[in-house]
Amino acid sequence: MTEIDKLAKAVRDLHMYDTRHLRSEPVTETFNGQVVWDGVVEVFAVSGHSKAALAYAWSHETDDGGRRYVAVLGVPPINSAVDAVRAAVVAEIKRGKKGNA
Repeated sequence: MTEIDKLAKAVRDLHMYDTRHLRSEPVTETFNGQVVWDGVVEVFAVSGHSKAALAYAWSHETDDGGRRYVAVLGVPPINSAVDAVRAAVVAEIKRGKKGNA
């Protein structure tokens, strides 16, 4: 299974919608001059959702050496891959976790 297949599965598992891969978008997010996330976000078309036409997904290594998959639906105010990463970073901070989203 490719990384894109795993990310499509993450969107399906987390949000219960079928997807079709559209493109890859590099994203670097900074906060107070520090890079808080740098990677590639995969953009998927979403089927069956009443408000979201897109989903954004990526993965990153966890502190314990595992892999975490993140999938964010493109529902306003999430209108881009950058918005999705920002939302995930904020969610991580609110949960009290440090490191990448």
